[in-house]
Amino acid sequence: MPSITRWNSLWQELGAAHFDPRLFDQLIARYSEPHRAYHTVRHVEECLVQLEEARALAEHAPEVELALWFHDAIYDPKRQDSEERSADWAHEAALAAGVAAVSAQRVRALVMATRHKAVPQGADAQVLVDIDLAILGAAPERFDEYERQIREEYAWVPDFLFHRERRRILEDFSARPSIFSTLFFRARLERQARANLARSIAALSG
Repeated sequence: MPSITRWNSLWQELGAAHFDPRLFDQLIARYSEPHRAYHTVRHVEECLVQLEEARALAEHAPEVELALWFHDAIYDPKRQDSEERSADWAHEAALAAGVAAVSAQRVRALVMATRHKAVPQGADAQVLVDIDLAILGAAPERFDEYERQIREEYAWVPDFLFHRERRRILEDFSARPSIFSTLFFRARLERQARANLARSIAALSG
């Protein structure tokens, strides 16, 4: 589980005058909901590990970190607004804690960038999105586990429909000139990510 000490230090870095001590437990409870298989506390932990390695690339690293904590805080695969609701929660929590309004707004925008609707713009969004997508370049065993976990989260979707939509999503990523925006992640993960995507797309097409 992510460290509460790190969590408390993050708020200090953000210049928060105060913050709700219940917030950490509320987030952990959200990420521990029974309908989640991939978008769990483990995902947050993996993202934070990636951030430690790429922290120097960010212009506002504490804001990127807070966005990572919140980016899947609300996750309902049957709705289309999970990122927006997570972004709103992050924004409200930051303001309530006394974080500067400009920082709180940047955190909200960063969470919204994880919708992956467009190539991220700006150093912070690029680092954040590359971290969120790092699972695509994971070792084959972890990537395959991730694909199984995504299927579990969409267990209510019939196979033919899931395969079609999942293949479309993966093909969209594969069609990008670069899956990752930063040279740092591109050098480390691009080749493996393309191999993983190709293998999964082929399996979904079978």
